[in-house]
Amino acid sequence: MIRSFLILNIFFFAGIILAQDTIPAPSQEEKILDSLYREDQFYVGITFNLLWNRPAEISQSGFSGGLHIGYTRDMPINKRRNLAIGLGLGYSVNTYGQNLFIGEDENTGQSLFTNLEDADYDRNRFTTQLLESPLEFRWRTSIPETHKFWRIYTGLRVGYLYSFNSNFEQSDNDVQQSKIDELNRWRIGTTFTFGWNTFNFHFYYSLNPFFNSDALIEEEKVGLNVVKIGLMFYIL
Repeated sequence: MIRSFLILNIFFFAGIILAQDTIPAPSQEEKILDSLYREDQFYVGITFNLLWNRPAEISQSGFSGGLHIGYTRDMPINKRRNLAIGLGLGYSVNTYGQNLFIGEDENTGQSLFTNLEDADYDRNRFTTQLLESPLEFRWRTSIPETHKFWRIYTGLRVGYLYSFNSNFEQSDNDVQQSKIDELNRWRIGTTFTFGWNTFNFHFYYSLNPFFNSDALIEEEKVGLNVVKIGLMFYIL
C-alpha cells in the first residue's frame, strides 16, 4: 500500500516537472500583439513661468511657477511606430508674481488695471487653474523591448482657465479679484518637448494673451503672453 502510494507520487511530480519544461513557445499572433505597443503616458511637469509682451512699467517679481499633470493617449501612424499623434487631458496650476494691480471700480463694477511701480506692498500675484488638452506630433526611438529612448514631441495645448485669483496684500489692505471680464479664459499655446527616457525639457508659449483688448493701463493694452520653461516627466 505504501509502495503504491510512493510510486503514484513519483509519477505525479515527474509530470509537473515535465510540464514546466515544455511550456509552449508564444504563438505568432502573440508576437504580433506584443509588437503593437503604444507610448500611452502619464506626465508630470514643473515649469518656471514668464510673462512676455508686458506694458512698459509692468515687471515680474518673486517666483512664478507651474505644476502640470495629465494623461496622453498615443496613436502610432507608421509601421515602425516611432511616429505618433498624442491626445490627452490634464490639469495645470500656475502662479505669477508681478506688479500689475487688478482692482474694481466701486461705481461701475468694471475692472481697473494699473502698475505698482511706486507702491509699497507685501505681495501681488495671480494664480490660475486650468483644464488642458495636449495635441502632439511625436517622434521617438522606442522599440517594444525598452522604455528608454529619445523623444521629440511638438504640438498645441488647448486649455480652459476655470479659476483665476489676483491677490494684492499690504499691511493694512488686502484686495482679491476672481471675476474679470477682460480675461481670456480659453488658452491656446504651442509646446516643444525633447529628452531621454523620463527626463525631458519642456517649452510652452501662449498664442493668445491673458487679457483681451479691453484691459488697458491708461491707453496701453495689458496683454501678457505666457512662456513656460521646465521639465516634463513621462511615466508609462
